Amino acid sequence: MKFAIYGSGCAKCQKLTANTEAAAQALGLGYDIEKVTDVNGIIDAGVMHTPALAVNGEVVVEGKIPGPDVIKQLLA
Repeated sequence: MKFAIYGSGCAKCQKLTANTEAAAQALGLGYDIEKVTDVNGIIDAGVMHTPALAVNGEVVVEGKIPGPDVIKQLLA
């Protein structure tokens, strides 16, 4: 499974990354995480509010930091 975290690399982005990793590990998923901090890359993905999470190329969370349990529901 491929995750992309869109944002500037701020504390909120780091928290979203940690929550995503925790959710994937709890589900026993193999995954790669890409951090997209380039403004043009964020815009090209269609992200209007950061932080954002994309799963396999589809943006599923934008502008908020869901907890690991909510992310697990998105991945299941």
